[in-house]
Amino acid sequence: MTMKGTWMKGACIVCCLGLLAAAAGLAAAPPKEIAVGKTAPEFKLPGVDGKQYALADLLKKNKAVVVVFTCNHCPVAVAYEDRLIALQKDYEKKGIQIVAINSNRSDYPGEGLEKMKERAKDKKFNFPYVLDEGNKVADAYGALVTPHIFLVDAKGKVVYRGAIDNSQNPKRIEKHYLRDALNSVLASKEIAVASTKAFGCTIKRVEK
Repeated sequence: MTMKGTWMKGACIVCCLGLLAAAAGLAAAPPKEIAVGKTAPEFKLPGVDGKQYALADLLKKNKAVVVVFTCNHCPVAVAYEDRLIALQKDYEKKGIQIVAINSNRSDYPGEGLEKMKERAKDKKFNFPYVLDEGNKVADAYGALVTPHIFLVDAKGKVVYRGAIDNSQNPKRIEKHYLRDALNSVLASKEIAVASTKAFGCTIKRVEK
């Protein structure tokens, strides 16, 4: 092979590697969170109880729906389970419904529908726990971590997104973002803090 041919081959390899790297970077880019005020993406997902749960159906029966992306294994998500149970208990009769969505890959350790069934039974979840196979719903909402909250009002609009409160440690909570947002919705008032930064473990998405 001539020197020119060798140079061209090397250039092609570098170019291909650059394109692959760029493609990988695009594939790895996190989805963008849906903006407050936008219509919440519809979903219909299977629950651990064998039933199907659709956002439209939940909204017909309630004044607002708390869509929370969570999972089994994340210590941050686990730390918030009791708080979600308490929230559902406190607000259920007021017309608020929580639905927990697991968008992690089913082959990830501790995840998958069977493990979800075990978790829901052990914790006695008082809200639907549903599986988002292939993380399509998480992508539509732009959910990034577990837990990640999207509060949807009766009109189907996202009116709050972000964290449940300001601390994983219950003893250090100073801001009750979700409770404040719920109280504002129920009182037909504007939500003072409509967006916060969610924190937790990254959603373990499927490779596409």
